[in-house]
Amino acid sequence: MSSYSDMKNAATEDDRVWRALSDERRRQMLDRLAEAPMTTGSLVRAFTPLCRTAVMKHLDVLVGAKLVLVRWAGRVRWNHFNPMPIDRISRRWIDGRRRRMSSALRRLKDVVEISLDAVETEALERTKR
Repeated sequence: MSSYSDMKNAATEDDRVWRALSDERRRQMLDRLAEAPMTTGSLVRAFTPLCRTAVMKHLDVLVGAKLVLVRWAGRVRWNHFNPMPIDRISRRWIDGRRRRMSSALRRLKDVVEISLDAVETEALERTKR
């Protein structure tokens, strides 16, 4: 069983991921990094309307959410996409809801089919009269 502090930390980590993903520029950066790791300079050039400071601030948010992992090669900073936080959120938020939704849809299908059967049976009985 998880302790309260474990749950609190997990919520805080999830909050950081949601916050990072809430910004369109950061999502665009992640899309680029998902294709291949990039240096910070390459990211700055790819997002030319933004200055280096703005790109770094966005990267800091992504690193804080653990969506980007940084590796240094000498003086060059390489930024790598880390899909694990998104996978964790997907498993926690989406998969569980998908199962509940599927279950609810199956129950609805059953109710509709039973209702249709009852309507068909009633219609057949009327035609026999």
